[in-house]
Amino acid sequence: MNHGHGGELLVRLLSEAGVDTAFGVVSVHNLPLVEAVAQQLRFVPVRHEAAAVNAADGYSRASGGLGVAITSTGTGAGNAAGALVEALTAGSRVLHVTGQIDSEFLGGGRGVIHETRDQIGMLTAISKHAATVTSVETAEETLRAAIRHALSVPSGPASVEWPIDLQYSRHEFRTGSLEPTPSPPPDAAALAEAAELLAAARRPVFWLGGGATSARDEVRALAERLGAAVFTSNSGRGTVPENHELVVGNFAAHESAAQLLADADLLVSIGTHFRSNETKHYHLALPERHLQIDVDADALGRVYPATVGVQGDAATVLADLSTVETNTEPGWRDRVVETRKAVRDKLNEAIGPYAEICAALREGLPAESVIARDVTIPSSQWGNRLLDIHDPRTNVFPVGGGIGQGLATGIGAALATPDAPTVVMVGDGGLAVHLGELCTLAQERPWLALVVFNDGGYGVLRNMQDHHRGQRAGVDLFTPDFARLAQSLDLPHTLVSKPGQFADALAKAVAQHGPSVIEVDVTALPATPRPFVPPVPVPES
Repeated sequence: MNHGHGGELLVRLLSEAGVDTAFGVVSVHNLPLVEAVAQQLRFVPVRHEAAAVNAADGYSRASGGLGVAITSTGTGAGNAAGALVEALTAGSRVLHVTGQIDSEFLGGGRGVIHETRDQIGMLTAISKHAATVTSVETAEETLRAAIRHALSVPSGPASVEWPIDLQYSRHEFRTGSLEPTPSPPPDAAALAEAAELLAAARRPVFWLGGGATSARDEVRALAERLGAAVFTSNSGRGTVPENHELVVGNFAAHESAAQLLADADLLVSIGTHFRSNETKHYHLALPERHLQIDVDADALGRVYPATVGVQGDAATVLADLSTVETNTEPGWRDRVVETRKAVRDKLNEAIGPYAEICAALREGLPAESVIARDVTIPSSQWGNRLLDIHDPRTNVFPVGGGIGQGLATGIGAALATPDAPTVVMVGDGGLAVHLGELCTLAQERPWLALVVFNDGGYGVLRNMQDHHRGQRAGVDLFTPDFARLAQSLDLPHTLVSKPGQFADALAKAVAQHGPSVIEVDVTALPATPRPFVPPVPVPES
């Protein structure tokens, strides 16, 4: 078939891009799109537009491909905004297709149902790329261009608004490209300077961000040749499997890593933004000599000065540097291994009863299992650091720090990886933000264990207020009975209220080969020896 309405065009392009699943909320302003996807691919009806984008985001991160979200116009597109900010921050390959009112009424301000002012302006601000379908003739290329933008590095969400009359119209299907724009080749002079820095390094350290995850083999080979300490941002976790003896991990700001960083004579950073919460709000002392590799020229030297900056794809740049002669100081590798052990020992001591939960999660899941995490104390204190990640595609978390996105993102990841169990770590407060997605979980029935750490509110912020202010506001919340809630949705539920129970609860959940809920009663477990207070600066009052 070489013709059809807009929904059939969308399905044709998604199939060409290797997409078999889309997430969304049906509406009068996207009905042709949803109907076509549901008939020919898989449409997952989530309960909120933000969840549609979160799920598409999780699907993309876990699969490495394109995630697709379909929303309505106006309020529906506005509901998706926060999740688009997350996808933009994370650089996720997401295509967001939103409806729009009839093209003849656009900009008229008549009060057409779902009409909003300057929707494309909003989408432009929160997407890597945004465009409007303006005619039947240009619809296909508008969609193809959006897909190319989403896939091209630096990747990110692309939004397309599509007037409903043009969705229903007949389209003649053409041919075109979905190939992403290739990265520019690295500059030869910059590569030569980079090689000199590496050859002179005696005590090197790496800092891996999300941009390093596409160069796993090259990063590992060079780190092993140099005997370099491998630090990561949260986004770079799993680039080198975290059970490797050189991987210190997401611990650069940890007190036990300070001396190793102080003694290092070269920092090699690859595809990282040096985010504030990972650099002590930009006060973390790093080696003065800095080789920075990034596909984005604007990132070079933006946070920490770069002695040498190389723009280019990480795998290409590291392959060009793979033959550099190394001169690493004897004993440096041993110090790296000692630091790796020291930071983990300290954190295990600090989390008390949760050390066994962390260990049980890693031991009870295959290496290919996605571990999705919302913003909650267990995630922020130890899930983002101590829980070993072996493959970056299994490391799903809110890069932008927004609460409440964990379940929907995890559902998307689970549907992208049906052959292994997915675990989603959430707090009761974060889960309540999108509690309706429990209905999506019950309906779609992915192989997913939802672990709810229930402390009756926003524990991260509660600890901040207790530590800095000595008084609380807005952090203590009414919490539902999760056992009864799970029962009403036909979801198996297990309560963990004592040490030693979690491993069995996880094994039981994984054996379900479907959805289940594990509730950890934080108030019943022994308190951690050291309360977690996030590294966010708070002025003294």
